[in-house]
Amino acid sequence: MKSKKIAVVHQDCVACGNCAKYCPRRAITIDRGICAVVDESLCVGCGKCEQACPAGTIEMVAREVVYG
Repeated sequence: MKSKKIAVVHQDCVACGNCAKYCPRRAITIDRGICAVVDESLCVGCGKCEQACPAGTIEMVAREVVYG
């Protein structure tokens, strides 16, 4: 198994949309205007969303990925 970094949004997200705006892969959407949601299959772990988040609620974490 390999690991890959992905964005994780914490529950104190303010749903401003900056993360979705700066995501080059469009891996982030704002769910019902409440919180950002990351599609792990699209996220490449670039960290642009983490940098764009004014609330500091996005964190890049390593996840194990199964290829096959």
